[in-house]
Amino acid sequence: MKALTSVYLRRLQDAVAQLGIEATDTQCELLLQYLQQLQKWNRTYNLTAIRDPEQMLVQHAFDSLAIIPALKKHLDTFRADNETLPIVDVGSGAGLPGVVIAILLPGTQVHCIDAVEKKMAFVRQVSGSLKLANLHAHHARVESLPPFNAQVVVSRAFASLNDFANWSGRHVAASGVLLAMKGREPHEEIDALHEQTEWRVSAIEPLHVPALDAQRCLVWMSRKEIK
Repeated sequence: MKALTSVYLRRLQDAVAQLGIEATDTQCELLLQYLQQLQKWNRTYNLTAIRDPEQMLVQHAFDSLAIIPALKKHLDTFRADNETLPIVDVGSGAGLPGVVIAILLPGTQVHCIDAVEKKMAFVRQVSGSLKLANLHAHHARVESLPPFNAQVVVSRAFASLNDFANWSGRHVAASGVLLAMKGREPHEEIDALHEQTEWRVSAIEPLHVPALDAQRCLVWMSRKEIK
């Protein structure tokens, strides 16, 4: 990837522009540095099955960037002056989408959680080397941690909606949401969620991922209102 630095940086900047994200040159450079470190660590530690730099750029970086506009819009409705909002990334793996969120939304405190120690060691290294003071790594099972009281708990290809809600719902603040990144609309998972949990799907938002020819959507979930 080093030989293609300028090309990849331009492609990141183009993707950010396509998605309507306000990002500085420094933020785009941090995203590129993150991808470079992921590629380097992946040779030894097998953090992700995707090894090709082109696929990493699109399927990891662009895919995670695609949720930023919707996430920012949601957070802006809750943010008070100078308030730092907590976000939890469950089953974060190598920090996706948590690292991308921490870079693009510096007014958040992002907590990445994964049960695989080497993946959280990588996220801790990224936090230090990129000087992301708002990025935190937790090597644990999500259900074993004390509640984060987060405004958003997000997952990317982590589990069924039902399992995601059961394991992670306790970390969501009273006014907060669960946010699942999915491919096609998961109709059967939604039915099971409504039948077996207190959580309800409030919206399904289609996502456009630059350079990716595949369906993507965001599933927004909130607690059932008690009448």
